[in-house]
Amino acid sequence: MGKIALLFAMIFLPAICLASLPDPSSPLAPVSKELKKQLLGTPVYIQIFKQERTLELYGKVGNEYRLLDSYRICNFSGGLGPKRRPGDFKSPEGFYSVGLSQLKPDSHFYRAINIGFPNQYDREKGYEGKYLMIHGACVSVGCYAMTDAYIQDIYDYVAAALHNGQPRVDISIYPFRMTENNMQHHRNSIYYSFWQQLQPAYAQFVKTHLPPAVNVSDGKYVLNGSTPGAPFSPAPASALALTQAE
Repeated sequence: MGKIALLFAMIFLPAICLASLPDPSSPLAPVSKELKKQLLGTPVYIQIFKQERTLELYGKVGNEYRLLDSYRICNFSGGLGPKRRPGDFKSPEGFYSVGLSQLKPDSHFYRAINIGFPNQYDREKGYEGKYLMIHGACVSVGCYAMTDAYIQDIYDYVAAALHNGQPRVDISIYPFRMTENNMQHHRNSIYYSFWQQLQPAYAQFVKTHLPPAVNVSDGKYVLNGSTPGAPFSPAPASALALTQAE
């Protein structure tokens, strides 16, 4: 009887243990509302997932970043894939960063955060565009539009972090949660090779809970594993000073 029990445990215990692990494709529960209020002014990090129409705001708690809140994206245009030129109606994908000059509290779309498109990668590819924002008013042509209430909350945390000393706020924009299953599902996409450049950064954040350090080398996004949590290299100030919304 003991041998049978041992055999049963050897067969089924690994499956039970794997089932108990969190699914990296599923978002974690946010912190409590009380803790979120206390974290206004902490360093923050943003992830956007187009397919899920989700913006996630993370805040630094101790030595890691935890989910403060998840927001439904009211509207974006152009479907999956990176933005390449004005008039393609695409919303950007890739790695961007935000400084104080990119905040627009008096936007025609209530509040706006210029994500800094085009970044170094975009410029090396010859991609063009300007005034690509996260903003309110729930209307979009190339931007990520939120409800006014949502953009107010996001804006408040980004502004507080920057005013409190965070040099730049990193924004990682993905087509979807970049698990192996999702990558395989999209393996025939014309954007697959581009998405392969984004996946390591997504995976590192899942593992470390620190914003990924991403650079551009030979026209590709590359993960800098030697300095986890370092900010993405920003575009020149002249490119980032565009704070008007369309």
